[in-house]
Amino acid sequence: MESSPPPAQSPKSPSSPSTTTSSTGTCCNCGGPTSFAPPPQSPTGWPELSPPPNYRPVRAPAINLPPNNNSQAIILAPVPQSQKVPTISPPFLFQSPSKKIHSPDDIRAFHESETCKNFLGFVVALSESIRGRKISDPCHESSTTTKIASILETLIHWIDEIPPVQQSSRYGNISYRTWHERLIENSDSLMLQFLPDELKLSTVEIVPYFTDSFGNSSRIDYGTGHETNFAAWLYCLARMGILKEEDYQAVVARVFMKYLELMRKLQLVYCLEPAGSHGVWGLDDYHFLPFIFGSSQLIDHKYMKPKSIHNQDILENFSNEYMYISCIAFIKKVKKGLFAEHSPLLDDISGVPTWNKVNSGLLKMYKVEVLEKVPIMQHFLFGWLIKWE
Repeated sequence: MESSPPPAQSPKSPSSPSTTTSSTGTCCNCGGPTSFAPPPQSPTGWPELSPPPNYRPVRAPAINLPPNNNSQAIILAPVPQSQKVPTISPPFLFQSPSKKIHSPDDIRAFHESETCKNFLGFVVALSESIRGRKISDPCHESSTTTKIASILETLIHWIDEIPPVQQSSRYGNISYRTWHERLIENSDSLMLQFLPDELKLSTVEIVPYFTDSFGNSSRIDYGTGHETNFAAWLYCLARMGILKEEDYQAVVARVFMKYLELMRKLQLVYCLEPAGSHGVWGLDDYHFLPFIFGSSQLIDHKYMKPKSIHNQDILENFSNEYMYISCIAFIKKVKKGLFAEHSPLLDDISGVPTWNKVNSGLLKMYKVEVLEKVPIMQHFLFGWLIKWE
């Protein structure tokens, strides 16, 4: 009778008393001892050369916001109020604007100034002008707002005349630089189409705001800082009395909508890189103001609530009339996957009960997340119309 084979001996654990205390490690494949020294241990027990990954949950509560943790500042901040824009009078001292913000101290000085409060008040006034109104609603359209919308339409046509080149990189088609160069070359003549004779010299000051409103030609990117430059350009026109309060609804519904159409086409055709994006933890890769204006449009709407953005029928049928709905529809068009994963902040905002709360929260967030950020505002320009105080 054959004897059964002896049972296989299990490999000894490194902690076994029969194992020497020399610098032996454990094989990652079989669990047995090895002559190689184990990796150095950190106080947490993880090897220093391979710390655990910093996983972040796909979904987080609404108030968490981006990693910079400004949620408390946003919650405690007062809701910005609308202000009248003081108009200039002769003698006119137009000058080439320059950058003044270089540090957090400069940001604090800017936010304590009347200039900042009035500029933000202008944005609020634009928001209030479109409250409860659709894009197609009739409004006062002056020759100036009509001309500005026509200029933006011209810039859209230039994109068709300057097609993107074939290149391997995903972002930053170099044909955008050709488009931007044409913008620089024609910017003065574009301004002179609507400036009265006594204000033609203002081009030295307002053209830099205008040309910085459509992205950066070196980096081929675009973000909320460039969008803020467009708002600053409109503010300069209001300071000169070219845009009046009765024009504000048309400024949003006609001019800003045309600007948004232009920027979306630039982003898609030339694949502009998002400038300073928070990734999924930001409101949007490129824009902020259309969410402010769009939420104001929907205040007290009978049927559409913030949660209505998840209704595909609403997105398809009302994106032409409501800016906020248009923004959500565009994001869902260009981004793949679950909305809660690629746009968690917007998804969380959809849980806010009223559009009024959404609007006031976005105004406070714009102040903290855009106007108080050195990386964004270090490019902002100051001259005679927008003074550094």
